[in-house]
Amino acid sequence: MSRGPSPIEQLRAALAAGETSPRELAEQALSRANSNAGHNVFFSLDVQRTLREAENLPARFSGADKPLLYGLPVSLKDCFDLQDFPTTCGSRFYAQRNGIAREDSAVAARLRAAGAVIVGKTHMHPLAYGITGENPEYGDCLQPLNPQKLTGGSSSGAAASLQEHSSVAGIGTDTGGSIRVPAALCGLAGYRASIELAQQCELWRGGMHLAPSFDTLGWLFADLRDAPLLAAALFGLHYPPAMKPPVRIGCLAPEFLWDCDPAVLTGLDEWKGRLQENNAEIRTIDTAFWEDAMAIYAPIQAFEAAAIHGPATSGDFLCFERSIAERLAWGATIPASEVAGVRKLHERFCDRMDVLLREHDFLIAPCAPTAFLAAAADHSNTRGAILRYTTPVSLAGVPVVTLPAKSGAGVQLVAARGADARLVSYAANMGMRMEG
Repeated sequence: MSRGPSPIEQLRAALAAGETSPRELAEQALSRANSNAGHNVFFSLDVQRTLREAENLPARFSGADKPLLYGLPVSLKDCFDLQDFPTTCGSRFYAQRNGIAREDSAVAARLRAAGAVIVGKTHMHPLAYGITGENPEYGDCLQPLNPQKLTGGSSSGAAASLQEHSSVAGIGTDTGGSIRVPAALCGLAGYRASIELAQQCELWRGGMHLAPSFDTLGWLFADLRDAPLLAAALFGLHYPPAMKPPVRIGCLAPEFLWDCDPAVLTGLDEWKGRLQENNAEIRTIDTAFWEDAMAIYAPIQAFEAAAIHGPATSGDFLCFERSIAERLAWGATIPASEVAGVRKLHERFCDRMDVLLREHDFLIAPCAPTAFLAAAADHSNTRGAILRYTTPVSLAGVPVVTLPAKSGAGVQLVAARGADARLVSYAANMGMRMEG
């Protein structure tokens, strides 16, 4: 059976054939926006402005060769400036303090240069300092397809915009798992870039950091086959030559997976089987040292986050919700000398990850030990449970693609630092084989 086109390929073909227009796609996207139970997928929308921009695209790009994202509706996480929109960073404190952005962030400018229509600014966990998508000020982000489930976060609105079809791709950030986790829990694909790649492209201008040692960004989207196009549009990546089999993939030992729900283990086994069917060698790896990741990650993150948000709040973090305020207050008390010692542990951890990724082409691991987060439940212990699976990768600063599963048990496919093009190409090839 021959494969059909991916969702973005279909839209690009329809636009090229004149079967639809950027304005028509924008109208459709806007008609679906904020259709979840909380009506809060987007914090900011300007319907008339967005329609005008879409209508002007044919004149802006009048040549035969259109840019990669021409006419495609995409969403933007609300920690990046978009001209004439507020940047809340998920907090009413920053909504008031920041006011209306006077110019586009580097991310927004790159999206516009690629021909995208930015639908609006999406929901996020406050300050991007959380993994569930809960927000006491703007309301929790519930999945449009199932209001009993949270999207996960912090790129919660990006995931929800994909589910409700108000965008074909959403910009997210990922410090400790904020692209990977909502993608997995919502049955989507995700791509977080190597931290160096995001820095080289200078995409943080006009964006609010959480912890610069770990912050990176990327996409949430529906189909693995669209990963290379989206990576090319945002980061300028290009397809490398196809990898020759066998592809060596390291997988966590069963002992590490002790807290995983059965659905997560099933999802991991299914992806291992698909990879093996496509000439991958799956090898069990020793990741006992991953248990040290949170003890390294948490103090550096808190220290850096406190340094960012302390001056804005004069050190009074009580303007933020309690658990975040407590983390920031803790970060403000950590001596710089103690952080310097933890950074040495971080360097050693990265060295061990580098060894693993020299010995293997990729690593595979669950994105979370659970396949869903129930709405209105107590998630006070959820963050630690999930970050146990995501922070080892965050410490290493490496690129990851979330391999989706409808069950919400998506998995991380991890590559070495700087191997982004090889990673997204391989993931896209897996998407083609799944479709075919």
